Amino acid sequence: MKGLKIAIIGGGSSYTPEIIEGFIKRKSELPVNEIYLVDIKEGEEKLNIVGNLARRMIKKAGLDINLVLTLDRREALKNADFVTTQFRVGGLEARARDERFPLKYNVLGQETVGPGGFAKALRTIPVILDICKDMKELCPDAWLINFTNPSGLVTEAVTKYTNIKCIGLCNVPIHMKMDVASMLEVESKELFIEFVGLNHLVWGRRVWHKDEDVTENIIKSLQDGASLTMKNISDLKWPAEFLNALGMIPCPYHRYYYMTDRLLKEEKESAEANGKGTRAEQVQKIEEKLFELYKDESLNVKPVELEKRGGAYYSDAAVSLISSIYNDKKEIHTVNVKNNGIIKGIPDDCIIETNCIVGSKGATPLSLTGELEGKVLGLIQIVKSYEILAVESAVTGNREKAIMALTNNPLIPSIDVAIKLFDEILVINKEYLPQFR
Repeated sequence: MKGLKIAIIGGGSSYTPEIIEGFIKRKSELPVNEIYLVDIKEGEEKLNIVGNLARRMIKKAGLDINLVLTLDRREALKNADFVTTQFRVGGLEARARDERFPLKYNVLGQETVGPGGFAKALRTIPVILDICKDMKELCPDAWLINFTNPSGLVTEAVTKYTNIKCIGLCNVPIHMKMDVASMLEVESKELFIEFVGLNHLVWGRRVWHKDEDVTENIIKSLQDGASLTMKNISDLKWPAEFLNALGMIPCPYHRYYYMTDRLLKEEKESAEANGKGTRAEQVQKIEEKLFELYKDESLNVKPVELEKRGGAYYSDAAVSLISSIYNDKKEIHTVNVKNNGIIKGIPDDCIIETNCIVGSKGATPLSLTGELEGKVLGLIQIVKSYEILAVESAVTGNREKAIMALTNNPLIPSIDVAIKLFDEILVINKEYLPQFR
């Protein structure tokens, strides 16, 4: 078999040990002979630290993989078979600003939804399109597996403005499936959940354990206080009446839309001087400890502490997706792909998050069991209208589209606030938004 070349953009990420572990676990099904970890000059120290750990992991596994650390993205992309993207423009410092600046306008601050997510999209989309430009020249047949956030918007930009083969990935459905399995005390592989929605706005419509529909059991467990959340989202409990009315499983990020006031209050308290700080500021402390661990020359496995970072299972899921494509497995994965008529009432060319059969031809969405209910379709339509405008403004640098995107975002209360938020985004991100100059 031809050896595979993998390019990992954002190779200095603290998640890199997990993606390396993913390739090690699948050594019998993925003939990887080159892995390029690429980062920018500002990330060189972290790249070297995590790269040395990756080398120790590969050596321990007894694999003959040439691991290259580089700041030259074009070198990494040349003749690559798969490209994964896990970068953060502006680093955690930019994320911390994204989480803090909306609070003064009495608006939620979060890295992927609301004005914080919008700011991140504006910074990220020009970079991903530049990567795709290099891919078209240097590895035009490669698959791009994107789990750079906001994954849905980034994937939509790639599919609308390039011809690169791209699948977006998020760990929210994975976490939900694992939490549901824990409630039922079964293996997650025994479950099938019909996921549909948008990235960070996905619902589990029905849950099956083997041949039995157990959706009502899960709703009852949530009413009784069972946990279904993420490291970066408070485990606020859903009102029983709401769960009965919804009749499906909400994802952790739905709290931002359905419990906005409670989360805003909590965010403000945490961001105050005597609070815990924003989530980004908490993660900075976690990362400092992680990289100190990574420096230990006796460490040659992914440390369990990485799961505290908040994005667990992203990287392993990416390798599983790569294997499904390479080996034409036709497995079911929950990914971000073109709608193509799956959700009626939003454009076919926009990106949704749903279950797909994944094989050598890419991801093919599964049909839903009936049309999507109006009680969730309305929110999807509103958020998608925001996302479409957000992508257009990020690509074109059009101020009017940016303001309309924020105005359409359901987490922003008025046009006056939208304009103030956008003006501040331009100021605090001026070095990262050349398209608006």
